[in-house]
Amino acid sequence: MIVVVDNRELVTSGYQSLFGREGVSATGFSASEFRDWVETAPETDISAVEAFLLGDFDERAVSPRLIRSRSKAPMIALSESKSLDGTLDLFAAGVDDVVAKPVHVKEILARVGAIRRRDAVDTARTMIGEIAVFADGRDAEVAGRAMALPRRERRILEYLVANRGRRVSKQQLFSAIYGVFDENVEENVIESHISKLRKKLKMRLGYDPVSSKRYLGYGIGV
Repeated sequence: MIVVVDNRELVTSGYQSLFGREGVSATGFSASEFRDWVETAPETDISAVEAFLLGDFDERAVSPRLIRSRSKAPMIALSESKSLDGTLDLFAAGVDDVVAKPVHVKEILARVGAIRRRDAVDTARTMIGEIAVFADGRDAEVAGRAMALPRRERRILEYLVANRGRRVSKQQLFSAIYGVFDENVEENVIESHISKLRKKLKMRLGYDPVSSKRYLGYGIGV
């Protein structure tokens, strides 16, 4: 989920629509709403955020410190004017990147991926059994071979591996894939994505590495 912060509803709703076209969930906040949310949101909601996109608002200079107290996700600031001093101030405040508008959402996603690769020098690969997922944007490897998956199935696999050894609920998976506030998608759609993912993993491995228990959720290595 991408979190977009801007006091203009036209901006937040516009980015939500544009990210949605790329198959990426996004939600928008005004500055005051965002502060309240990031200070009080459950850890499961915060962990579902893949990146923060900070528009133009008065409180932007203090937002990075607030975000970092809860999340390590990339922070990208949108700049509406080419000002060296303004750009340097944003970096000094703690953002990971500054992008001049207008910018295509594909470029924003590419920059998010680049930041994650840069920050994952020693943790680019996470393995559990014969499954390896990567923090640098590469396809997962299963039984020694790359496995191309649809974005949502891939995100589910990454989330399960990141939480290896413990179970995650359907609600947690839904938040990670579709965003915390998406009311247009039924939560049960997660079961369909997981079913398809499990079939593909079983075909490659010869067994199903994902276990599930009623009321407890799904897990790998549990």
